[in-house]
Amino acid sequence: MHIHKTKGVEHVLKTRWNKDKLIRELPLHIMLIPAIILVLIYSYGSMVGTVIAFQKFVPSKGLFGSPFVGFDNFTNLFSMPNIWPVIRNTVVIAFAKMTAGVVVPVVFALLLNEISTMWAKRGIQTIVYLPNFISWIILAGIFKDILSPNTGIINAILQQIGITPIFFLGDQKWFPFTMVFTDVWKTFGFGSVIYLSALTGIDPSLYESAQIDGAGRWKQMLHITLPGITSIIVLMTVLSMANILNGGFDQIYNMYSASVYATGDILDTFVFRLGIQNSQYAISTAAGLFKSAVSLVFIAVSYKLADKFAGYRIF
Repeated sequence: MHIHKTKGVEHVLKTRWNKDKLIRELPLHIMLIPAIILVLIYSYGSMVGTVIAFQKFVPSKGLFGSPFVGFDNFTNLFSMPNIWPVIRNTVVIAFAKMTAGVVVPVVFALLLNEISTMWAKRGIQTIVYLPNFISWIILAGIFKDILSPNTGIINAILQQIGITPIFFLGDQKWFPFTMVFTDVWKTFGFGSVIYLSALTGIDPSLYESAQIDGAGRWKQMLHITLPGITSIIVLMTVLSMANILNGGFDQIYNMYSASVYATGDILDTFVFRLGIQNSQYAISTAAGLFKSAVSLVFIAVSYKLADKFAGYRIF
């Protein structure tokens, strides 16, 4: 009888605590309403348009008047001669960006952590963060000037040391490397923030013990600092798998040209040309839906791996 009475009191207290918590957090939930409405409209409402992928879409007839053709658009899409090179380019460029986007920020964070002068460390951090806040439209114009084979400063330096000028944005061989390098240059400073935050969680006593044992800065970095952020590195690597088909539309669209389609055209730019420039709405929607389906699989796999290897779970 006493046990049941105790459980009843605990239930009442828990219910009252939940009500009090709801009342306290009610203004925060109300603040979320505009964001939820925007997500419902632009993220979920727009999904109605995916029906175009299964229609012979006629703009004058609309979504509900165009004839249904099943998977014909997907058949036509994968029978196009340039679709497989586009998928290959997307995977190659995205994978290279993903790899460099983990390695470079980690190395930078480790090196920056070794700087003992606080003002120098903060100054370097500020400088490398800035490019992340500049749009690709502006950066594309800057890089076109810098990398120009005739007037660019990079090729001017190459000529001074006896190397033939390179058309970085017009040569099929060099274009993918240029995209990866410029993307890493823009994002590595901001990407290193999470690793710098992880470094602050390492117990300082470990470094003190290592110094007593005679370990230098290199040994400390190798045996304390790097293992201390290994779980974060694994987590960020696994989660980045979801972007394996995101080659970076803003960057490539503003920097590529028809001369580099063979190695620089990705799914996003391919869909843009099909749908917006050539008005092939049905096939372009099918291509976009294919990309979304593959990305969904990679997201599911990446979160499963993140839970297995890094203990990261959303729910």
